Amino acid sequence: MNPKEAAELLGHCSAFDNRKPSQAAAIAWSSALHDLPFDADSCAAVAVYYTTSPKDPDAKLWILPHHVRTLRSKIRSKRLENFRYEPLPDETVREYLARYRGQVQAIASGRVAPPSGRPALEGGPHRDFVTELEARGFEVGRVVPDSDEEALLDTVRRAGPLGVECPACRAAIGRPCKIPGGSEKQPLGKTRTKPHTARTRAAAGESELTAEQRAAEEQRRREASRLALARMEADGDIPDAEIVEPQDGAA
Repeated sequence: MNPKEAAELLGHCSAFDNRKPSQAAAIAWSSALHDLPFDADSCAAVAVYYTTSPKDPDAKLWILPHHVRTLRSKIRSKRLENFRYEPLPDETVREYLARYRGQVQAIASGRVAPPSGRPALEGGPHRDFVTELEARGFEVGRVVPDSDEEALLDTVRRAGPLGVECPACRAAIGRPCKIPGGSEKQPLGKTRTKPHTARTRAAAGESELTAEQRAAEEQRRREASRLALARMEADGDIPDAEIVEPQDGAA
């Protein structure tokens, strides 16, 4: 950018900030922007600067050469977001560099329309890489949760009975089962040391018991309780001591 072109750019800036361009300012701007051309992207950089609100609402926007350089680079880089070089078969390094630079320059300047689609990776990992991952216990091709919460929930589901909601006391996933009833300190009931049998069956994928099976299980538990109580009573049955009345004349 020479002083004459810098003066034109300053004239474009004055339409936004009412500055008074001078010959000295044109020489200074051309020195700061000597490697940039005066083109549509340089003028667009000025427009972008003045469409952005300042951090301080009371401050006055005043563009400087480094603003033009930075914003112009962003405008051109945005056109290259989806660019992917398509090599020719058997091309040499010199041919590759020439074609690559030519395509980048054409798209960045806007002479050629930028690619509209996003390039996507295709194919899968190498067979040896998959074998190594599986040997270390990783599952290749599994669905990855979208959030940390889903990943944590998936981990809890694999943690035995606590990985499912309890059908008996409705304890949530990851929470221990509760004893029926409650108090002021434990309104939801005391924590069970072992999960309910129904929860264990649900975690193992077993079907729920039928009404007849539940009745038989209840009867079995009652009989086991009766036998245990009988044994306790038998162990604690101590005969009363025999009281012997003293005979006459005995001390």
